[in-house]
Amino acid sequence: MRILGIDPGLNITGYAVVTVAAPRPQLHEAGVLRIAARRPLPQRLADLHRQAVELFREFRVDHLAVEQLYAHYNHPRTAILMAHARGAILLAAAEAGVSVTDLSSTLVKKTITGNGHAGKHQMQRAVAALCRLHSPPSPPDVADAIAIAWALATRLRRGRLAD
Repeated sequence: MRILGIDPGLNITGYAVVTVAAPRPQLHEAGVLRIAARRPLPQRLADLHRQAVELFREFRVDHLAVEQLYAHYNHPRTAILMAHARGAILLAAAEAGVSVTDLSSTLVKKTITGNGHAGKHQMQRAVAALCRLHSPPSPPDVADAIAIAWALATRLRRGRLAD
C-alpha cells in the first residue's frame, strides 16, 4: 500500500511517498511542489491542483495523508490560506479516487518523535533517522510530509487508523 503524505502550502508544498511495509515503512520519494507566489490566488490554486493531480498519476497511491487543519487564534488568515491549498489537494485526491486520512499534528509528532509538541528541527532530525537519510530533509515542508505519510503507514501497519 502506497501513501502520499502532503504538507500543503501556497508557495511550497512538501510531499512524500511511503509504502506500508514490515518491519517498518519505506520512503520512496520526497520533494516539493513550488507555486509562483506572485500569481493571483485562483491561479496558484489551479497550479497546485494540477501538480497534485500529477503526483497521484505518477505514484499511483492508495491513501493521501494530510494534517488536520489547525487555526491559531493569532493567525487566522494563515489557516484560511492553508485551507485553500488543502482544498485543491483534496479535490485532486477525490478525482483520483484516493482515500484521505486526516491526522492531527500532535499525533504525527508523537508517532515520529515520541513528543506531541516537537519542534521543526527535532522533526527534521527524527525523520532523517527513521528514513536513514544522510542529512535532515530540507525545507522543513519535506520533513513534515514524510512524517505525515510515515505516521499513517505506521498506524495502518498496526491496524489502527483512528484513535
